[in-house]
Amino acid sequence: MVKDQKRWRLLRDYKKGKFCFLIGVDNWSIELQKSEFYSLYLLLLKINEQLLVIKDQLMDEESITLELEKLPWYVELEGKKNEWSLRFVFESQDQTRSFEMYWPIPIAQNLFYEIKKMWESMD
Repeated sequence: MVKDQKRWRLLRDYKKGKFCFLIGVDNWSIELQKSEFYSLYLLLLKINEQLLVIKDQLMDEESITLELEKLPWYVELEGKKNEWSLRFVFESQDQTRSFEMYWPIPIAQNLFYEIKKMWESMD
């Protein structure tokens, strides 16, 4: 399954073996293992929960920053209640690879919903 809309890509290909998920934004992409993708999915759900808890208390022009860490991921949501960006830091548990990624507005919202939909549609 490939999603190619404007400036981002999301791919699941089990034939690729260990690194079967690909997330790409603009001029970069990263491949993730199924367990890494799942932990990213869970972290996105959790930070979205945090946003939903405070969203109705925020004025439209008010800026927010939310941070969440659950190894191997750190995520930071920054923006306003209806438009935000996401920044991630990843370090594998065996410390063999690490990377950072940034999803700008509106890519962050699009990828969040597509990752959620992709994971929840799997067998």
